[in-house]
Order: sequence, then structure tokens, then C-alpha cells
Amino acid sequence: MTINESKTDRIIRVVLGVALFALGLFGEISPTLGIVLMIIGGIAIITGAIGFCPLYSLFKFRTNK
Repeated sequence: MTINESKTDRIIRVVLGVALFALGLFGEISPTLGIVLMIIGGIAIITGAIGFCPLYSLFKFRTNK
């Protein structure tokens, strides 16, 4: 696994991931939607933390140079 995300991309993913996870955990929404938001937020946090996005790799896309 090589890093395929830029620093800006990683920061955006982590911030957005934390927001989605918190909304799913504490938001006044249905339980199903809450679980979906927590999963999406968790994936965004993990990919931002490690700097590797499998979808970027699949489509041979990079945001870092």
C-alpha cells in the first residue's frame, strides 16, 4: 500500500469522518441511518489516517504528487 492521498485530502477525510461519525452516534436520526453514517465516517477516518484509499487505487487516481 502506497500513500495515494494528499495531506489536504487526508485532513478533509478525517474532519468529515469525525463529523459523520458523531452525527450518526449523537444525532436525532433513525437508528439505521445512524449506523450507516457511523460506518461511512469510520471508513473516512481510517483512509485519512493511513493515507490510502482503495477506490483511488482501483481507478488509478492520486491526489498526492
